[in-house]
Amino acid sequence: MFFRRLNWNIVGWFRTVQAISFIVIALGIAAMVYHGFQGGEGFQPSHMLRLGLSFTGGTEVDVTFDRPLTTDQVRAGLAALKLADERITTAGSSGAQFTIATQTSFANNSIPLKDALTKIAPWDPSKLSISAIGPSLGAEYLRDALLALVIALGIQFLYIAFRFGWNYIFGLVTVVALVRDALMMIGIYALAGKAADDAFLAAVLTVIGYSVMDTIVILDRIRENTKIMGDAPYETIVNESIKQTMTRSFNTLATVVITLVALLALGGASLKNFAFALLVGICSGGYHSIFFSAPLVLVFRKRQLEAAARKRQEGLASLGARAISPAASSGSAAGRKREDIVAARRARREKEKGSARPAQPVPARYKRKRDGATAVEETLDVSSHEIDPLDAQVSGLHDEALEQGHEEITLNLEEFEATEHAESHADAEQH
Repeated sequence: MFFRRLNWNIVGWFRTVQAISFIVIALGIAAMVYHGFQGGEGFQPSHMLRLGLSFTGGTEVDVTFDRPLTTDQVRAGLAALKLADERITTAGSSGAQFTIATQTSFANNSIPLKDALTKIAPWDPSKLSISAIGPSLGAEYLRDALLALVIALGIQFLYIAFRFGWNYIFGLVTVVALVRDALMMIGIYALAGKAADDAFLAAVLTVIGYSVMDTIVILDRIRENTKIMGDAPYETIVNESIKQTMTRSFNTLATVVITLVALLALGGASLKNFAFALLVGICSGGYHSIFFSAPLVLVFRKRQLEAAARKRQEGLASLGARAISPAASSGSAAGRKREDIVAARRARREKEKGSARPAQPVPARYKRKRDGATAVEETLDVSSHEIDPLDAQVSGLHDEALEQGHEEITLNLEEFEATEHAESHADAEQH
């Protein structure tokens, strides 16, 4: 509950968090490039990251001397063999048991190795173990490991997209965060000079499972808050979801880190390498789950909305372009029709003017109005039949209306046609 009360704008830290990740990954890549030039034979891609014998092939020797020795003494005794990338670690607590791993193969002839061990100190032949790993087996193992990693990421992407209603944003965010976790682990391994062996691969797969679990909790809270806080901005929903789940994420991360630190400090050689890989991956996964994955959802959501808006605008523009052409054609057709009507009326008026007859007086209409018993006849100045305004104007029947203050009837159909065509064209552009 502590983090819920903090007024943190976690989504606003996205650029800083992303920059830190890029810096760590860039330093790791620079370290791998530096190691690639250390072989003395130009740039060697195989030297960029120290790989364990499971990936490169070589020889692993377990030997027990008759007295305690130091790793420096054993390394000095094996210097004459010019071993490639030898790693000497103690096994057990007596100080007399050692594990020697080297990329040099002694599968066909182990006599030089035994002679060098004899010069260091007497050793127990019954406790000597020499394991050889061929280069082809190491390459196949590395290829299978990368394939397993790709398959794991792909299946998780599909499951998360299905789990959240085929929302590809959540699945894509998870995969991006997991790839970034793996790159950070590789970069830190290169900076620390650690060898990527079986323990490293196991740690990577473990970190992928842990990071996905933590990320899904945050994403699921975002989905729930989207329904509860529907009126709030999406940025606020994401930020509150992170703070609401941060206590749970921090407690889980702290318990795992305490255990891994204990293994790293007190465990054996193989456990220390595994604990180091897990410690790096778990810290990177927790960092990205809280501060990177959830804000990345907001970034992808904004891009999705912007793309939808652009597509909608393009659709409206295309629809408007299709609507303008029919409107223009219909307007021109209507214009031609009005022109024909106006021309016909003009021709009729000219014809009537040419054969005009004297205006006939319009007979008055009478009606009887009773006022008591007296009948009064009233003349009405109303035409006995309806007359077309154009005919009345030609016949001079409008003169009396002009004297009474009424305006002359003027029908300018050409101006009406131009105005109506302009208005229809403007309406089409708006749609």
